[in-house]
Amino acid sequence: MTGRAHGRALKKAILHRKNSLFYKTRKGVRLGDLFMSLIHTCELNGANAFDYLTELLRHAEELKQNPSEWMPWNYRDTLARLALPAAA
Repeated sequence: MTGRAHGRALKKAILHRKNSLFYKTRKGVRLGDLFMSLIHTCELNGANAFDYLTELLRHAEELKQNPSEWMPWNYRDTLARLALPAAA
């Protein structure tokens, strides 16, 4: 990671910390942290966060069965594998 990338990551963390002051419950804070982490991980792996989260919702049952197949860096491969039997 370059110095510039570190700076951007730090800015995101600071902004998130500032915004988290407006959460009403601890559960809300944890959920906000979870989504912020997922979104940032998507950005670092070149995945569109909105598309990623949408696919997680669409494939909730498959996600429960094998969560490691649905990480931001490999979920596209999993989607391609799921599409193969339907196309054949």
